[in-house]
Amino acid sequence: MIQDRAAIKVSGPERTIRIGILFILTTSVMFALLDTGVKYVGQFYPVLQIAWARYVFQMAMVPLVIGRTRPRDILRTRRPGLQVARSLLMVGATLSFFTAVNYMPVAEASAIGMIAPLMVTALAIPMLGERVGARRWTAVAIGLIGALIIIRPGFGNLSWAAILPVITAICYALYQITTRMLAEIDPPITTFFYSGAVGVVVLSLAVPFAWQTPTAGGWAMMIALGLIAGAGHFCVIQALRRAPASVLAPFSFTQLIWVTILGFLVFGDFPDNYTLLGAAIVVGSGGYVFYRENVVKRAAKGVQP
Repeated sequence: MIQDRAAIKVSGPERTIRIGILFILTTSVMFALLDTGVKYVGQFYPVLQIAWARYVFQMAMVPLVIGRTRPRDILRTRRPGLQVARSLLMVGATLSFFTAVNYMPVAEASAIGMIAPLMVTALAIPMLGERVGARRWTAVAIGLIGALIIIRPGFGNLSWAAILPVITAICYALYQITTRMLAEIDPPITTFFYSGAVGVVVLSLAVPFAWQTPTAGGWAMMIALGLIAGAGHFCVIQALRRAPASVLAPFSFTQLIWVTILGFLVFGDFPDNYTLLGAAIVVGSGGYVFYRENVVKRAAKGVQP
């Protein structure tokens, strides 16, 4: 599943970067388990109910994240409307991705969803006023070609559900943009809290219309999904406290490896050659975008790349 990478600012000495990388690698495993678990549980319960459980039981991890921060400090925000809009984008990304994995292999859905960083690059121009050079535009175009190779529109290889990871990527890209907007306005912990709280409220209003009473095993699986999601986001926070996002981002692509392995072990799904090619193109172009962003930032600070 997609990750809340931009919500926490980096701090700490350089020697902690390796620990940060270990945390982001752990995150990749956590979210691969989450995505695979959602597809499995989706065979028995509605997507809306699974998403609700994911948010409710993820919130159980909040005390570990907030530590000794006072509740009033967490709730205080200078841009409540933007916080709610950002959180709703995450709900939209969650619902579209959870629905997608019920109709297509997890690895293919994840690979298509990896175009989100490329969309962030494109949207940063009109929404954040950032300048994007020809190299990064080229990487964006190549990444989109990679996504088209996976989807192969008109060739009948994937169902209509292939558009859902694209919707996920759009929602998540806008979510990342709004996160950047909030980074200079509200504390990271406030943004993290609103992400979960808004999801719980919105989905709690909607879930009665799709409710299917779980068995004891069903409750256990949904609780596990929520705790895995919470643990994954906790690891993201720990990683970003120790290392810059530009350093960590390429390692997050290892999630594709894990979802491919788990998809094969649990469902017998294995990507075909075109999907593997498209995924490699998307990952390569995304990695290059992060590399160029790092180069540009270092140049702006007068540091040689």
